[in-house]
Amino acid sequence: MSNENKTLEDNQTNPEPAVEPQAEGSVISNLEDLQTNPTPTSSDNLENPLETAASIEPEEDVMSAIVTTLQAEISNLRQLLEEQTQKAEQSKKQYWLTAADFENFRKRTEREKEELEKRGKRQTITELLSVVDNFERARTQIKPTTEGETGIHKSYQGVYKNLVDGLKKLGVSAMRPEGEPFDPQYHEAMLREPTDQYPEGTVIEQLVRGYILGDQVLRHAMVKVATALETPTITENTEQDSTE
Repeated sequence: MSNENKTLEDNQTNPEPAVEPQAEGSVISNLEDLQTNPTPTSSDNLENPLETAASIEPEEDVMSAIVTTLQAEISNLRQLLEEQTQKAEQSKKQYWLTAADFENFRKRTEREKEELEKRGKRQTITELLSVVDNFERARTQIKPTTEGETGIHKSYQGVYKNLVDGLKKLGVSAMRPEGEPFDPQYHEAMLREPTDQYPEGTVIEQLVRGYILGDQVLRHAMVKVATALETPTITENTEQDSTE
């Protein structure tokens, strides 16, 4: 009894807070919210995946179209790359052909230039050979008897020596065919002399000196060539006379 009385006293001393009644306006507002935003039902949850799948299908079509376009673009780029590669190869071949033609042209031009220089030098030197011949004839034929003639002889022999030295510097060399076999590439036979002192076909004497420029003949040497001696033939009358 004492405990019950004590509990009653506590309740009377500390009464529980009373629940305040909701205002009428707030209740009506909550009802309107439920009507405006109803709680989704299970049927709504079943319809959402279908809508999602329907929205994914157009996206896949778009991606497929983009991939097809990119593949076509890649194919075009590859074809363009092959065409440009072929053009580059053709340009390279054309370049090498042009370079080879230019190199051949350069070499041909150099050869023609060298040939023209040699031809001009050969023609000029050939004209000077007659002057050299005159100096050589004068040296062999003129015999100075006085001091004045000797001085003149020495002076023009000095000119002759300078001329010969200049020709040597240009690459001109005189032939010395005496005692050598006759060679039509370098010699021109002017006389033939029967003899037993030289083998047949040997150059005995050089009548007009020949000259060589490098490996080319400026003028053939005019020479005398040895031939074999003729053996005497015995006739019938000679044989009869010797018999008698």
